[in-house]
Amino acid sequence: MPFIRQAYGDCRMPGPARQWAFSLSGNAFMSQRIFFAHANGFPSATYRKLFDALAPEYEVTHMDRHGHDPRFPVDDNWNNLLDELFEQLERLHEPVWGIGHSFGGMLHYRAALLRPELYHGVVMLDSPLPTWFDQTVIWAAKRLGFIDRLTPAGRTLGRREQFSSVEEARAYFAGKALFSHFDPECLEAYIEHGLEPAGQGVRLRFDPQTEISIYRSVPHLTPGWPPALKIPLAMVRGRDSRVVLPHHAYLLRLMARGEAHTLPGGHMFPFERPQQTADKLRELLARWGTHGELTEGVA
Repeated sequence: MPFIRQAYGDCRMPGPARQWAFSLSGNAFMSQRIFFAHANGFPSATYRKLFDALAPEYEVTHMDRHGHDPRFPVDDNWNNLLDELFEQLERLHEPVWGIGHSFGGMLHYRAALLRPELYHGVVMLDSPLPTWFDQTVIWAAKRLGFIDRLTPAGRTLGRREQFSSVEEARAYFAGKALFSHFDPECLEAYIEHGLEPAGQGVRLRFDPQTEISIYRSVPHLTPGWPPALKIPLAMVRGRDSRVVLPHHAYLLRLMARGEAHTLPGGHMFPFERPQQTADKLRELLARWGTHGELTEGVA
């Protein structure tokens, strides 16, 4: 897709299609900006169908792969990953709608606690909000050496990362439970943007060691005080998810604008039901926008 730029990636509609979008009050205005943060192991361009479904009302900006810039190596509690995200958001000189899937939603949440002025609001797509008890368990798991059993890191170790051909890779992933309910176009987007040439074959574009490091360094500390967050924040959980559990919505009740929602599907519902995911995002952002959440740009 020619309008997807990787690296510091804008996913935007070409030319006139994005000149003027829509108005919640009846007056035309430029399309609103979403900054999307991907799930661990899934480069942003693999969400192509979701991004397309949000256009032209929303212009999606993203990083290609979090955690791959050597200036911001993955560290404990993701502090460097926050700095990496802040650098991107500050370049935009305007607040954004922060939307993230899994790891990406947790990253936006933590960023909003520290720098709420960078956001109109945040939507976490099947991203857990760890309670203080959860964080204590995470801290103990790191110290006692069983973090790989608590997170997907253990399943990532030894994962196949190289294939003789695109066709072999497609057959391999299509047979995996994680991908079994993917929309066909989303699976093709993963094959196209989740792999890169390697010798006579292809390999994963998202570095497996980086993926493992992100899991192993999952935060056990919260960088701010959740009840103090004034911008709207929604957690959208997959009904069949084994990642986000009912108790992960507890902190939402302490926030002034916290909301919990559910969509059909599992942890990967943005890939399984991209149009339904886009519809839910439109509903949330439109409602928040009518309540005056759109603020002035960041200096």
